[in-house]
Amino acid sequence: MLGLVHLSKVFFSVALFLCLVEVGGEAATCTHPSVRREWRKLTIPQRAEWIAAINCLAKLPHDDALAPRVNRSISNIPPVNTSGSYWDDIVYIHMDLNTRIHNTGFFFPFHRFYVNAVETAMKERCGYTGAFPYWDWSKDAHDVQNSPLFRDSDPISGLGGWGDPAKDFQVQDGGFRRLEVAYPVSHIIRRNFTLQPFLPFAAVPLFTDPAKEANASFTPAVVRDLLEWVPGDFVGFQAAMEYPEGPHSSVHFILGGDLSGECPAGSPADCIPQPTFSANEPLFFFHHAMVDKVWFDWQNRNPASLWAYKGGSVQNLTSLQALKDWPNGMAPDLTLDSIIPADGMFPEVTIRDVMNTTGGYLCYVYE
Repeated sequence: MLGLVHLSKVFFSVALFLCLVEVGGEAATCTHPSVRREWRKLTIPQRAEWIAAINCLAKLPHDDALAPRVNRSISNIPPVNTSGSYWDDIVYIHMDLNTRIHNTGFFFPFHRFYVNAVETAMKERCGYTGAFPYWDWSKDAHDVQNSPLFRDSDPISGLGGWGDPAKDFQVQDGGFRRLEVAYPVSHIIRRNFTLQPFLPFAAVPLFTDPAKEANASFTPAVVRDLLEWVPGDFVGFQAAMEYPEGPHSSVHFILGGDLSGECPAGSPADCIPQPTFSANEPLFFFHHAMVDKVWFDWQNRNPASLWAYKGGSVQNLTSLQALKDWPNGMAPDLTLDSIIPADGMFPEVTIRDVMNTTGGYLCYVYE
């Protein structure tokens, strides 16, 4: 009897691993998942290849397939800059969909899809051969400013350091020292370490602890608490990750500059500081790969969490109470069959397609 139970578990695991899904009308299967590793575990050539592929995307021309779907009176962003690059187009997706993919049920599924789409573009358009890396920010929470990531100035394989205050905090070294982005105006990417980034929001009711030091929100203990979150409670898990002073936003804001949505010098008077154009910064994708890893680890910690999903499609940040009532969106509710928007840039798939990272459409695991 025990042997039959053991065999059934084996067959279930194999079926889960080799499951077939329909993506764009074609069956896909995942038999050799790539392994995503922390940036520091990559070899120097692997780091150089990743940086080169990002810079390659930034040299490709604008793609006319980009089709924004949110009214700019809602998104509060500039119009598409057709003289920008393909990288700028990727950034614009995040800008356009900002109100639809944060504090709604799209948060985790969209960003998982988004990072994968960028990895696919790197491979198909720029010959990238590696797996997408992530930044385990919990390892640096004790001293983000002096993290080894920001002390590597190598022009080929280094991420570069903090920006120069005398030059609008533009990054001066590393592989992205010449990464010029189009939004909200043309500029080199910027980084501005800010330990207490929430102080300017003291009058905003959503921020309940504006004096908080941001690094306190993404310590190893915080990550451990997330992984031990109630199995199956997707809404609560997302709320713990995405609340205004939580891990997700704290990493954005502690790095300042583009990742926090600070308007660069020369921006028009109507530029609104907001993380819509945060994807300008390549580390955005490192960060969200780590956010995805935390979700992945929570999903795979308990069978009740793997397919746990619930969320609304309408963001409500009108008050602290509204955020508590609808931390991941109001009705109309999303379902596993809801389509993840991609603004015409990538083939659209459903939330169901991205729930399992070895389900076929996706094919990766985390180390």
